[in-house]
Amino acid sequence: MSRRSDELRAALDRAFAPVELAIEDESHLHAGHAGAAGGAGHFRVRLVSERFRGLSRVARHRVIYQSVSELMSTEIHALSIEALTPEESAGPGPAGSPGGNP
Repeated sequence: MSRRSDELRAALDRAFAPVELAIEDESHLHAGHAGAAGGAGHFRVRLVSERFRGLSRVARHRVIYQSVSELMSTEIHALSIEALTPEESAGPGPAGSPGGNP
């Protein structure tokens, strides 16, 4: 795992005490992209936490971006987020819900 991935994991662990946290560095898929040219990374995150209970999808993304704001200004160019409660992660929900089918 890269230093940036480790820093992202540490920030998310501190903020959310996740039940599940998967981080995929997709920077190699964006070679030549303007954000990649500056050295900042592209990451995909799946985060399962009780902290998301009662929060909308937008609110979940806001609290995640707040928790990694320092990294967003230096180490991360793009962050793709899947943020779920443990119940949403456990099985399919209704279509269009955070844990449901697309």
